[in-house]
Amino acid sequence: MASMDETFRPDPTGGGPVDLLVVGGGINGTGIARDAAGRGASVLLVEQDDLASHTSSASTKLIHGGLRYLEYYEFRLVREALIEREKLLRIAPHIIWPMRFVLPYTPQARPAWMLRLGLFLYDHLAPNMTLPKCKSLDFRTSSAGRPLNGKLARGFAYSDGWVQDSRLVVLNAMDALARGADIRTRTRLVSARRVDGMWEAAIEDVRTGGRTTVRARVLVNAGGPWVSEVLRERAHVNSTKQVRLVKGSHIVVPRLFDGPQAYILQNPDKRIVFAIPYEQKFTLIGTTDVPWTQAPGHVEISPEEITYLCESVSRYFTKPVTPDDVVWSYAGVRPLYDDAAANASAVTRDYVLDVDTQGDQAPMLSIFGGKITTYRRLAEHAIEKLQPFLPVLRAPGWTADRVLPGGNLGVDGFEGAVSRLAAQAPFLDAQLCWRLVRNYGSCASEIVGDARSMADMGEQFGAGLSAREVDYLVAREWAQTTQDILWRRSRLGLHVTDEDAARLDAYLRDRHPVATPAVS
Repeated sequence: MASMDETFRPDPTGGGPVDLLVVGGGINGTGIARDAAGRGASVLLVEQDDLASHTSSASTKLIHGGLRYLEYYEFRLVREALIEREKLLRIAPHIIWPMRFVLPYTPQARPAWMLRLGLFLYDHLAPNMTLPKCKSLDFRTSSAGRPLNGKLARGFAYSDGWVQDSRLVVLNAMDALARGADIRTRTRLVSARRVDGMWEAAIEDVRTGGRTTVRARVLVNAGGPWVSEVLRERAHVNSTKQVRLVKGSHIVVPRLFDGPQAYILQNPDKRIVFAIPYEQKFTLIGTTDVPWTQAPGHVEISPEEITYLCESVSRYFTKPVTPDDVVWSYAGVRPLYDDAAANASAVTRDYVLDVDTQGDQAPMLSIFGGKITTYRRLAEHAIEKLQPFLPVLRAPGWTADRVLPGGNLGVDGFEGAVSRLAAQAPFLDAQLCWRLVRNYGSCASEIVGDARSMADMGEQFGAGLSAREVDYLVAREWAQTTQDILWRRSRLGLHVTDEDAARLDAYLRDRHPVATPAVS
């Protein structure tokens, strides 16, 4: 396979200015790059780390309307998110799938009438909903009540979606690349200034320190937690808009319950916590909402947050959870729009798009807030904001019904795709077949290629991860490190041993050393 650097395009316009310079390789940045490239714009995206290496891989991994946002009267946001949920289920059926959520009723949190009203609105705010609607549950007879501690007799079930969040980012970047965009990871924006009606930006390869000057007609600030830093310190633009950083943390424990359902649990402080089946053998628990005033780069869960999440779950389940049960944790900083709410949990999850032109100079669009479910619509709104400055963007919108890479599973859907891969590669065990299609969809056949045995798949790194899969991730998905592969691309970090990870690290050093890019 080709090396990662062979997939890079040194300049999408052959030396001239690009239409859009997008700063940030999270879900919003890659979503905008994909949409704009598909309309014919020349796009350069720079990300200082790996794709989805921060907020976009630290979510609760849900494609949902946000049931709890209804009590903050966020009706427009919830409606938009529910409409987007249906669209995303269609365009990425390999990495997004329906999930049923069980909501135990506890009178100390919210009254039953409020829950019924909220669930009714949730089912009816969006037209053409395809998922099963809400229903009442009697935990004395429902299988959903078996893991619970018996203190609660009834509850509700409703539908939402699950997503492999970091893979959603990568697939948007892959599709943007296929449509002509230049995607550069490990490349940071050093500075940007307006010169002769254009943005002139210095970008730096963080691996080598090499710097390049690029010109762009529009600068898109999708820096996430760094949005204010990009605005004020790198582009020297003043803005009245403020970002409010809120840390959200999650823990993973051995599986607490059987079945495909997830649980949404109400706490005495009115916050909610999810308990979600995760990676077959585990349960994902989260999230917290903690104001964050430090640098957003390296974020970890605190002991207090671990205790809070353990107590939240233990309040409901027969099997209590303690900090000793935690096998993994992760935390991220959400860059929410600062609406001056006193409570971090009440800060709006809606987004604000701010265009700065300083008169009639080159525009800069900055993104405040947002959530992964609405990224595609956010990108459309961003394009609409930029259409007066870039006529090429006036081409019709197209992302609502074009599948992401690997999403063309065929009329028989996911199970049919698994069956076809099993027929192509009968030497793969059933679990590995399932995982490859769940991660890569129809692209899984490209990974297998002409292999006729497991030996043909190359060196094995544990949990079914083969050299062929690693080579694919390096060549097609910008993976460069063991962390990229195990935690953001394949999600196998929970399943491999330290020895496996060390062998993978050695393989990447030997077979895929990062090439030094040319410095101009």
